[in-house]
Amino acid sequence: MRLPQRLRRFARETVLPVALTVLVLCSFRSAVADWNVVPTGSMNPSIVEGDRIFVNKLAYGLKVPFTQWHLAHWSGPQRGEIVVFNSPADGTRYVKRVVGLPGDTVALVRNQLFINGQPMTYAPLDPSVTRRLSPRDLSRNAYASEMIGGRPHPVMSTPALPARRDFGPVTVPADRYFVLGDNRDNSADSRYIGMVPRDNILGRSSSVVISLDPETHRPRWERTIKALQ
Repeated sequence: MRLPQRLRRFARETVLPVALTVLVLCSFRSAVADWNVVPTGSMNPSIVEGDRIFVNKLAYGLKVPFTQWHLAHWSGPQRGEIVVFNSPADGTRYVKRVVGLPGDTVALVRNQLFINGQPMTYAPLDPSVTRRLSPRDLSRNAYASEMIGGRPHPVMSTPALPARRDFGPVTVPADRYFVLGDNRDNSADSRYIGMVPRDNILGRSSSVVISLDPETHRPRWERTIKALQ
């Protein structure tokens, strides 16, 4: 049975263009660029709850939209970069920092990171980061600036929490990456979920697009279009 002419015209002039537009936009978000809402504090103080971070999905290669099949690889994550990936344990999407590349030996000793037997260096936080922290945060947590790959980034620990502050050493297998949260005592990272296969990595993040306070839902303008360390 043929559809009425008016319905066919509606489908051709309205439904089809909308469907094609949605398909193109979804394909773009799947394979080229997207943003990711951060619901937890595992990357504090670098990324806070409510941040919407930009994800460059072309940073390391090109994949078939809506799949994890890669058409090409042209680079790999580097130490210190923030990546978005699907957990090898259960598929949950996470945001963490790469600390170990394939072939690296990674260890934690009392929360100090060692890569290939060399201890990472630590310094006081930049005042621009310290000013964002509340007196309660400063009293409960310990903060430092950690140097990885020639670039500093803030890290924190919470002495009152139970955590794996000693780990390894372990050697990162081929096509795997060792990731940690900057909030070292409250992060489901490679110490718990295992090392991340390259094909599970969705892209690299280098900036916050916009941030909304999770309680008031008001914009945090000071974190809008903010580069990540």
